[in-house]
Amino acid sequence: MKHLLSKLGDYYSLTKPEVNLLVLLTTSAGYYLACRGPVKIVGLLNTLIGTLLVASGTATLNQWMERVWDGQMRRTASRPLPSGRLSARKALVFGILLSVAGALHLAVTVNGLAAFIASSTLLSYLLIYTPLKRKTPLCTLLGAFPGAMPTLIGWAGASSSIDSHAWFLFAILFLWQFPHFLAIALMYRDDYARAGYRMLPRFDFDFRFTRAEITCFTVILIVTTMLPLVDHGGWIYLAGTLVPGVFLLYHVSKLARSASKVLASRVVHASVIYLPLVLGMIIARKG
Repeated sequence: MKHLLSKLGDYYSLTKPEVNLLVLLTTSAGYYLACRGPVKIVGLLNTLIGTLLVASGTATLNQWMERVWDGQMRRTASRPLPSGRLSARKALVFGILLSVAGALHLAVTVNGLAAFIASSTLLSYLLIYTPLKRKTPLCTLLGAFPGAMPTLIGWAGASSSIDSHAWFLFAILFLWQFPHFLAIALMYRDDYARAGYRMLPRFDFDFRFTRAEITCFTVILIVTTMLPLVDHGGWIYLAGTLVPGVFLLYHVSKLARSASKVLASRVVHASVIYLPLVLGMIIARKG
């Protein structure tokens, strides 16, 4: 029994459940904001189930592709594949089954557009972002596109279309990923270098360029969240988005003065707190 539970735990960890929480959060936000009238609970659940399956399959296949290099990094060496607890073949089959099941679920129970966006997200993440991590720091830029797609999956799930409001939500998640993932790259820079990942520019010896990037994208992100104020968003919305923005910018400003891994970690945690707060204000503004 213990062996079975251990195996199930390994399969579960392949899906990166901690990442999927954010995926489901942003998908839900997109679905709710696209609804005209009451939220269709069954439609929302089907959209979340399909998205979760595709996201889990993507995470599994990503670990399958990177299993050799994961074994060279301290933070990932104990994962099921590099540690040998699961075979590469089993992980590959598991990832494919999850991905296909998710895309089919979206196509049958939601709509073709949501299924298409989810499938495109998987393919762009695995075929563009994943291999580029070992070739160029531009992988963060290109990876931000599939990373922001869950908002569009949710929007398409509710409305069967994509409009300017959907792209606004996409822009927020797209921009958010730069302070979040560049801070992670600073945190684990030694691990990434050990495994040959090009997450940071080679010329950036003191990480000033990367820290400047984090600062610039954070400011652009905060300004972007202010766009609804153009059509009378109100003081409550302004305060509700500006307060978490100042909180995030405070930690980013400290990182801008020092490349400390501890400060980078604080930016990562601040960004995780920031995102649901801002999405919550955007949702509350609609209500």
